[in-house]
Amino acid sequence: QVQLVESGGGLVQAGGSLRLSCAASGLTFSTYTMGWFRQAPGKEREFVARIVGSGGFTVYADSVKGRFTISRDNVKNTVYLQMNSLKPEDTAVYYCAATRGVEYLYWGQGTQVTVSS
Repeated sequence: QVQLVESGGGLVQAGGSLRLSCAASGLTFSTYTMGWFRQAPGKEREFVARIVGSGGFTVYADSVKGRFTISRDNVKNTVYLQMNSLKPEDTAVYYCAATRGVEYLYWGQGTQVTVSS
């Protein structure tokens, strides 16, 4: 079965950095667009970034553009989210997800990111 397992979350001060990883198994990883989403307490889940299977095209939410970088390693079946210049409003549970079209079919369990001011 398909599994997406996120790691790398934690507590960091404002201005700091974290790198999230999402290890995928049970799917042909390079054929899936991978996305990162986040959900803060009391808020809707929101899109953060996505990367196509080849890694050649990325999209970012305006709120993270210039601070976050999504990348992938199709040998390791892993997608990453490098987060720099973190702000308290980046505090959320971060999820990775996989899609071959519009709907994201598979989701990880999430990893908590907390940014203190």
